[in-house]
Amino acid sequence: MALQDSEILLFIWDWLQANYVQLIIALVVILIATIFLIFSSRYIKRLEKRNKLTENYSKVLVRIIRVIYTFVLLFSILMAFNVTVGAITGAIALLGGTILGFAAINTIGNALAGLIIMVSKPIHIGDRILYNDSFADVQSVELIFTKLRTLDKAIILIPNQELLKGEIYNYGKEGVIRRQCVITVGFDFESEFIERILIKCIAGVDGVIEDPPAKVRLTNFQNFAVEYKLFYSINDIHRVVEIDSKVKENVLKAAKRNNIDLRTPNLSQSINESNKKE
Repeated sequence: MALQDSEILLFIWDWLQANYVQLIIALVVILIATIFLIFSSRYIKRLEKRNKLTENYSKVLVRIIRVIYTFVLLFSILMAFNVTVGAITGAIALLGGTILGFAAINTIGNALAGLIIMVSKPIHIGDRILYNDSFADVQSVELIFTKLRTLDKAIILIPNQELLKGEIYNYGKEGVIRRQCVITVGFDFESEFIERILIKCIAGVDGVIEDPPAKVRLTNFQNFAVEYKLFYSINDIHRVVEIDSKVKENVLKAAKRNNIDLRTPNLSQSINESNKKE
């Protein structure tokens, strides 16, 4: 038993003598990486306290640094055991070409897209956006996906690659935004009459602000009708659907009171012509 112990100690001593250079380099690399991890994590937390970074972004950055630290740690240990750089890169290339090349290509793409979003900051947590013709509030921006909450209170996870590919309207958290309501009426109505009616439709609507003032513009001549747009401003983006709905409700009531046909012009004309023929 004592002989076996001495043989083990002798083997360890011989290995240390043969690999002490690689071992020292590995320990130095690990020490530097550990110091970098500690100081960078503290610096990110300091930026978060100064409101330079959001809590979500700081967590993601710390996570990325820890992943890099783990790779450096593994690489250093392998180097200490005489695993050459060529063998390591060859194994990584083989693994990436067979397994990761198919399974992780979307994950890597989403991670890169997540970094782009974090650096460029086109959206922030709490912003209300219009994505795929639906309003949603940004809950968090992760490395792989972005979490959104719809107006139905449902949580959806959008891969960051898909988010960057799509068209996003960012209305922010607060501030004044302009909305519009489009109608088409027949040529027999005077434009001044339509403008007065539309302006009255927003009077008293909770959420519509007076400055800047509302405007009505004649925007297009169609085959059988004239297109008008009512422009108004609101300062509560989180009530945009409610306010728009109330304005449209008032427009519908005003149209019925004044015998204004809001149906699709071409469809209305076709129906009228068919009735005349009959």
